[in-house]
Amino acid sequence: MNRTVLGLGGTVVALAAVTGLATLWAPGEAAQSSGGATKAAYKPVERTTLVCPQPSTSDVAETTYTAVTPKGGPGKKGSASLRPAALVDPEQQGSGAGEGSKGDKDDKGDKDSKGDKGGKGGKNGDSGAGGEQQDGGAAGKPFLPLSTPGTPVTDDTSDPKAPALTGTADGPFAPGWTVQQTTTIGAGAGRGLHGTSCTAPDTSFWFPGASTAADRQDYVHLTNPDSDSAVVDLELYGKDGKLKSGQGSGEGITVPAHSTVPVLLSTLTSEPVTNVTLHVTARSGRVGAQVHASDTELGGDWLPPAAAPTPGVVLPGIPKDATSVRLAVLAPGGHDADLKVKLAGRSGLISPAGHETLHVKAGMVTTVDLKDLTRGEAGSLVLSPAEGGGKAPGIVAAARVLRGKGGKQESAFVPATAAVRKQATAADNGSSGSTLSLTAPEAGATVRVTASAGSGGGSPKSTTVTVKGRTTKAFTPPGPSGGKGTYAVTVEHLSGGPVYAARMLEREQSGLPAFTIQTLPDDGSTVAVPGSSQDLSVLNDD
Repeated sequence: MNRTVLGLGGTVVALAAVTGLATLWAPGEAAQSSGGATKAAYKPVERTTLVCPQPSTSDVAETTYTAVTPKGGPGKKGSASLRPAALVDPEQQGSGAGEGSKGDKDDKGDKDSKGDKGGKGGKNGDSGAGGEQQDGGAAGKPFLPLSTPGTPVTDDTSDPKAPALTGTADGPFAPGWTVQQTTTIGAGAGRGLHGTSCTAPDTSFWFPGASTAADRQDYVHLTNPDSDSAVVDLELYGKDGKLKSGQGSGEGITVPAHSTVPVLLSTLTSEPVTNVTLHVTARSGRVGAQVHASDTELGGDWLPPAAAPTPGVVLPGIPKDATSVRLAVLAPGGHDADLKVKLAGRSGLISPAGHETLHVKAGMVTTVDLKDLTRGEAGSLVLSPAEGGGKAPGIVAAARVLRGKGGKQESAFVPATAAVRKQATAADNGSSGSTLSLTAPEAGATVRVTASAGSGGGSPKSTTVTVKGRTTKAFTPPGPSGGKGTYAVTVEHLSGGPVYAARMLEREQSGLPAFTIQTLPDDGSTVAVPGSSQDLSVLNDD
């Protein structure tokens, strides 16, 4: 029987031609095909999709959005903008609310659907983000459209019905497209500053640091940017392992196309649990997922997903005046993890007194309160496998950080994050109140920090920063030359060991030290495109 065999070289050519995104071997390694294919190379991405969760339902919340593409990519034609996602009540899932929606035919939102175009007008003449959408498609005009790479655009809303957003950037606007969502809540549960970078959709997310305690209201926001429905499973882990379901089930949650489904985590447990780790898995389709934590006494913030399980992790950007740091760790595999706990500060790695090591049982959440961790020195937590014991299992981790004292305390979260491979971007920086933290847990490294033009004008400004090995450098990032308004900060890795980054925004709010922290993994401006060569084995017959 004759059959055609597709050789490796042919596979590489096909993937490169169709997607431009695939990689079949690690970047920098020579291909092993008989045709002598060239090494994989990094190329600018041609399309980026982002998801922004519903900012708040509070009547005293004000949200600012900032979008930017730091440098831009090749080509002249392209666009970048966001559109509203329909809100779906998870309790109606069983009654047909999970059916597919009528809306856009693709991620670009080329075909608008009917809906409320309401909302506050933007600072740049854009349509507002407010207004409740009734349809599953994208409604109204594009929100936060970019016209020039390197120049941020901003908009704001105080509408408690402001929707979740999904959007796509392509062409020159795709590489590193970044959107920041920052919300100030003036009073009540969760008062303070809540910030998050809009994230790329995926199929798996880990959220250590979540809670179903009586004083917390944690919602996971599941947002589907695509034209087909997604089906999602939610699992919660506590100190004794996987938790039993409560009032509702976390299995088989349908997220319709171009829609968002918020799920209250306390409905998934039979009793309150202070420290839980949430695992979000899409069994079909893909979603964006972020947890919004609101505390009756300690403010709140967005809890972004932690980096995928690895034997060692870094949690960058713990502020120097942190009054409490509660670390949560889970080893999701079948093996226990023994870890060394270090703080990378200004002068080197130190071990927290009494918490030099940590034993994490498989499938069980381990928490530790690291009070007086920083002692007035900004730093980053570095968790690494203890010596010996064979191959170390992967872990996920996050820390809840408190600032302030007594009734004037505020909270934020620092999840473990990935290193900056090429570049990372943080939008929505102002003339004051921004702190950039850079950590080199191994060898020293050199990075370039660039402030974009301001949303109100100005020109970019760059500085080269050297980070000594095993230390953290925290500083106010440079601002644009002659710039006005908000600006973006881009960190580019130039040389040396791996670098991890985070940005803190802080604003005093009636004596409350309101703040939010965003870790800065690589912004995905480039992807590895495999090399290719002629491979005549595709013509072989068996």
